[in-house]
Amino acid sequence: MVGSACSAGTPYTFTVTLDLTQAQLLARQPWRLPSGYWPQLSEATADLSAPVLAVCADALAHNAHDLLRRANGTRIRVASKSVRVRGLLDAVLALPGYGGVLAYTVPEALWLSETIEDVVVGYPTADRPAIAALARDERAASRVTLMIDSTDQLDLIDSILPATNRAQIRVCLDFDASWRTRALGQIGALRSPIHEPAQLRALAEQVLRRPGFALVGIMSYEAQIAGVGDRPIGKPAQGALMRLVQARSAAELAERRASAVSLVREIANLEFVNGGGTGSIERTAAESTITEVAAGSGLLGPHLFDNYGAFTPAPAAAFALDVVRRPNARTATVHGGGWIASGTAGKDRLPQVAWPLKLDYAPREGAGEVQTPLIGDAARTLTVGDRVWLRHTKSGEPMEHATEIAVVSLGARGYELMPTYRGEGKCFL
Repeated sequence: MVGSACSAGTPYTFTVTLDLTQAQLLARQPWRLPSGYWPQLSEATADLSAPVLAVCADALAHNAHDLLRRANGTRIRVASKSVRVRGLLDAVLALPGYGGVLAYTVPEALWLSETIEDVVVGYPTADRPAIAALARDERAASRVTLMIDSTDQLDLIDSILPATNRAQIRVCLDFDASWRTRALGQIGALRSPIHEPAQLRALAEQVLRRPGFALVGIMSYEAQIAGVGDRPIGKPAQGALMRLVQARSAAELAERRASAVSLVREIANLEFVNGGGTGSIERTAAESTITEVAAGSGLLGPHLFDNYGAFTPAPAAAFALDVVRRPNARTATVHGGGWIASGTAGKDRLPQVAWPLKLDYAPREGAGEVQTPLIGDAARTLTVGDRVWLRHTKSGEPMEHATEIAVVSLGARGYELMPTYRGEGKCFL
């Protein structure tokens, strides 16, 4: 069933393929007319039990090609945490301009490396069994790169299997991309402790002196630019401040990152320098030191990106819930709804009601675990059995609630079912 949560039954036989190069997909832009788009999704998936997690192939194709336009020739590595469907990963990676995956755990990377030759784990790991499995598998070790920001992580790997008894481990250095100011403190994610170019050079020297490791790349993710909207809806003053902060942060980072990469390239032959995310692609790709950018969420267009000024991804992924009761004339209650996004708790972490328009959460209940009362003008006209479409704040997290997605081609007015990670029996984090 589409939407059946967290099933760990027999893995699916994976047969569905998706071609994002089709001219007819790129020609259509049905989401620009919401009054047609959402009812068409409802019609196409009417025979599926809710919750229905759908991906519009037309919108996905548009987003994938728009990311390429924004990258302007710089390779895009796909962030798998924002997709979590192998069929979608394969479809995007088949497009010229995309290459490699940025995975989020080592077990996931090992699994993906069975068919994908270039997988970088975007975060350090302390998963001993997974490290051991990687270290004992020459083929996987040649395809998977681990992230480090300290020699402590190298020590952990050596404690599991010494260099003489394992495959060579490919490593990438994580360089802190946050902006540090006296007035505001640290702006950006609390990630790597390696902030200064000299620190990165020193860590690179440590890696090069250690047998059993190969230094192949550098990564730095500017969360304060890529992950924060610069034009939040209804908050012009906040947007103006954010644009100022991002401009100054980007200028500081470009200079510091270039210096850091230059110092490391003096002693190491790097395969890649990765930076950025969906929200910063143009800015990051413009840096001459960057060889690839990372992106994933921009493929599916969650509502987080409604708050960005430079681009507007199509709402490719959404989920539909059934109206099951009417507590009063002003309220319609749907079954489910509480798919809350990670991050700092707030209203922006809630799914956004996309269709019908003029629906909102009951202020004393919000999005519920099993049922969600919705209020507003449209609630008066909804009846039991009607469907309401919602967009998640993020793009990969909804996939953890479903074993399948319905890939809908609106031109063909049909769908194909495609397993999520959960549908293939995988739960990585």
